[in-house]
Amino acid sequence: MIKLDWTLLLQFANFMILLVALNVLLFKPLRAVLAARKATIDGDLAQARSLDEQIQAQVAEYDAKLQEARQRGNQERTALRQAAQAEEARLLGSANEKASQRLQVLKEQVAGEAEAARQGLRGETEELARQIAGKVLGRSV
Repeated sequence: MIKLDWTLLLQFANFMILLVALNVLLFKPLRAVLAARKATIDGDLAQARSLDEQIQAQVAEYDAKLQEARQRGNQERTALRQAAQAEEARLLGSANEKASQRLQVLKEQVAGEAEAARQGLRGETEELARQIAGKVLGRSV
């Protein structure tokens, strides 16, 4: 059985003194250390988030610059390709013109030679015709 007497009050007083002593010596310093640790962790997390945001911003900026550089490269490649095509067209046009002129000169030359050959053959034809007629008829024509 439990007796209710002055020892119960003594036990209660002893418990309260122990509670105050533990609070002063153990719980308050422990709570202060835990609070400081929590503050440090929160500060480090905030700093990590800030660094992550800065890194994300730099990555986005890098991607934007890279995209811009690709676009400039594509534009320059297109411009160079168009310039090359224009130069090719100019060179081909010039070569075609020279070839046409050369072909015209050759056609005129061949036509002149053909006409000269025709004139020479006409004269020879008349002479051959006279000789053949003379042989066939047996007299000179």
